Amino acid sequence: SSDLHVDDGYTMRAWGGDGNGPLAAVIDAAQAARADILLLAGDVFEHNRLQADILDRTHALLTTAPMPVVMLPGNHDPLTPDSVWYRGGLGDIDGAHVLGIAGDTVGFDAYDIEIWGRAHPDYGDIDPLQGAPARRASRHVVAAHGHFVEERPAGDAARAAWLLTPDDIDATGADYVALGHWNVPTDVGTDNVPAHYSGSPDYAATINLVRFKDKDAVSIETAPVKGPPAA
Repeated sequence: SSDLHVDDGYTMRAWGGDGNGPLAAVIDAAQAARADILLLAGDVFEHNRLQADILDRTHALLTTAPMPVVMLPGNHDPLTPDSVWYRGGLGDIDGAHVLGIAGDTVGFDAYDIEIWGRAHPDYGDIDPLQGAPARRASRHVVAAHGHFVEERPAGDAARAAWLLTPDDIDATGADYVALGHWNVPTDVGTDNVPAHYSGSPDYAATINLVRFKDKDAVSIETAPVKGPPAA
């Protein structure tokens, strides 16, 4: 999943006072789908100014999550020194992994899988897929938070930030590229590498469920997510 936008404003109001509502719902959906690992591809938080009470609730949800949770800081919640990630102590939780704090890669020996992602370090532009390492495990998953385009515009042209292209996706050599930044679920994979935007759970009402069946088979399905309570 991606783009949960945990906050103390719009999301909190939509969820009846619980700014962590989308995170709780996604964890529940992943558990119901019997997911082994939950990957959140950026913008878990709306911004880096959230207060301690919100982050304490996040900490509690991650601490009690029934599966490992891997999180990628995005453009809304970059990994700055004063970010929610550090202030909330989210990288210190057993079973929670913030890409960029203890390295860009996390491995799970029980599944022979590695997940790599380039965290947004600040609010500037980056190439989200730059630096993806070569495969070291049987399963190689890449997470990125950015804007897909078919080709990069000329260097002097007005353009969006955080761009990624089909060539960038292919260059990862990954079994799957999990993307965040778009609210709408979208398949942007190539002939060689599957790549999907999961979409925001509050908008899409789903998470992506990725299953590795055998050496070369990957299936991508959706699983339902509980939405905000009716007004």
